[in-house]
Amino acid sequence: MKERTRVHLLRHGQVEGFEEKRYNGQADTPLTVLGRRQSAGFAGRFQYLRLAGIYSSDLYRCRFAADQIALFHQVKPICLTSLRELCAGDWEGVPWAVLQRDAAEQWQARLENIVHIATPGGESFMDLARRVRPVIEQIISAHRGDEIVIVAHGGVNRLILLDAIGAPLECLFRLEQDYACHNIIDYYADGHVSVSLLNGK
Repeated sequence: MKERTRVHLLRHGQVEGFEEKRYNGQADTPLTVLGRRQSAGFAGRFQYLRLAGIYSSDLYRCRFAADQIALFHQVKPICLTSLRELCAGDWEGVPWAVLQRDAAEQWQARLENIVHIATPGGESFMDLARRVRPVIEQIISAHRGDEIVIVAHGGVNRLILLDAIGAPLECLFRLEQDYACHNIIDYYADGHVSVSLLNGK
């Protein structure tokens, strides 16, 4: 357990429409004033670290935080479509209360098999895993012994954290990922993985 890659895994700040639960998915939802302030706060948190890489979803709500962090580092953020949130398809932007009323059977069926049943026109969590896992492996492999930041989304972060602790995808919603939260995951050369901070502020 000598060589360690430390990943600071962040969720983007608060987004517009947060008051009513909905799937933002891959829509480029704007940040609120608080969300921008939260993202700017990340810059100060990481300014004294020697970051070897800053990675982000290419959606604005994540890119904004990555750009703020990069202000204190000679590292250009790498923005990846593969780190986007789960695509919710036809359900993107629709409040949960409306879906529970107008698509009750589909809603319930998905709840009962959250891993394999996709939203209409969207992705299942297994689809998300197939998309995200390879890029995380590539990032870790490219940064052996380094300290890096990844700015992503609630669903993406939960997947990465579940894999880190060896838990199945069915446990997805047992992990909280608040807006602007901070997780720390250490990946060791011998394959050991340790989560030392979860949903931190």
